[in-house]
This record gives sequence, structure tokens and C-alpha cells, in this order.
Amino acid sequence: MMKRALPLIAAAGVAALTAGCADAPVAHVEPTYQEAALSDFLVTNGNAVARLVDGMDPAQFADGPILVATTVNVNDMNRSSTLGRAVSEQYASKLVTLGFNVKEVKLRGSLYVKEGTGELMLSREVRDIARQHKASMVLVGTYAQAASFVYISQKLVRTEDGRVLRANDYALPIDRDVQRMLQTYNSGVAR
Repeated sequence: MMKRALPLIAAAGVAALTAGCADAPVAHVEPTYQEAALSDFLVTNGNAVARLVDGMDPAQFADGPILVATTVNVNDMNRSSTLGRAVSEQYASKLVTLGFNVKEVKLRGSLYVKEGTGELMLSREVRDIARQHKASMVLVGTYAQAASFVYISQKLVRTEDGRVLRANDYALPIDRDVQRMLQTYNSGVAR
């Protein structure tokens, strides 16, 4: 009889302990500076740029800098978000660390699709800014939010003729940080 009661007593004890834990407050753990330095968000965006320019010689573009446009919402290319602006800043930083000549110019309205043709082209504004700065290329990008991921497309576009020289696609999981950056959708024009 005692052998049968032991498992029941043990199960009741576990249930009581578990019930007590459900009411206990959960401690909030702050991230560390070390964790921030190793952020998957930073690493993923940096790796995406490295793949985009893999095999390119930075010295080849020393005379004409690369401009980095704001990564824009694929559904409305006049709008961006904190996410779009943050990844663009990270792209510029990574290009510099890889030895590319990057000119700091805030670009907007980076890439458009010509209605009816699907043809990619640089907007006149970007073309004019690129000429003013004698830029050889512009890094443009779009992002599309889905249920679990944000899909990002990057393109290196030659300014003289709008030809796409390189392209790369990647995805970011919609974690708490990415969700927060997407929520700060800019109601105005991308900058």
C-alpha cells in the first residue's frame, strides 16, 4: 500500500511546487555589452554586405564613391522605417571596413519599378545626387515584412546606366527588436 502511495505523494508535491512557481515574478535580465557586440542583427547585416561585394576590388572604385540609399518598404518605395534606416547605416559601415570608398549622403527614393514594365531604374533625384558626388555606384535595398521574417533585397547599381551589377537577398527573423523597428514606420518620405 505504501509503495502505491509514494508516487501519488511525489506527484502532489511536484504539482504544489509548480503551482507556487507560476505566481512568482519573472526577473527581467538586461542584455550585456558583450551580447550587444555579438548581436545577430549586426552580424547578419554585415555578412549580407560582404556577400554582395565578395570578390570586388575596392581599389577599382577609389575614384568614384559608393552611395548608400535608405532601404525602403517594397510596398511603398517612398517610405521606410527605423529598420530600413538602421540596416542602411550598417551597410555603409561594413563597406567602409571592407575598404570601399563610401560617401555620406542621405538618399531617399532609391529605386523604382517603372509602371507596366517591371524595369528597375534609379530615380532622377538619386541619379542627380550620384552625379554631383561623382559616385560610381549606389547600394539600394528594399524590405518586405512577412509573418515570421523580414525579407531584404540589396542591389549595387551602376550610376552611369542604372545597370544592376550585384544583388543579394537575405532574411531577418521578426524578433522583439526587429518588430520594434518595423513599428516605427515613417509616415513621410524615406530619408
